[in-house]
Amino acid sequence: MSFLFLANNFAEGTQMVSEKAVEIIPLPIEYIIPAIILIIITIFIFFFLKKIIVNSVLGVIVWAGAAFLFNMNLPLIPSLVVAIIFGPAGIGVMIVLKVFGII
Repeated sequence: MSFLFLANNFAEGTQMVSEKAVEIIPLPIEYIIPAIILIIITIFIFFFLKKIIVNSVLGVIVWAGAAFLFNMNLPLIPSLVVAIIFGPAGIGVMIVLKVFGII
């Protein structure tokens, strides 16, 4: 067997695979590229910004507990924004300010 024969068989096989791929995937390539880019962005966010996301989620959970379970009567929108940006520490500061009557 010669290498030319193997290369020819490989080329024929890849052509057949690309023809079958067009039949299997009904969407054009213009839809697949943005989807792959969005997946890459999401992976980047989860790997590099995971601590920020966890802090924000915990802040919203603490905010919900303070606002609805304990009826702290915090201002709705400002306290939610503080919870998302600063997390549980921000809500702690909001509660301390509420206790001292500043807000």
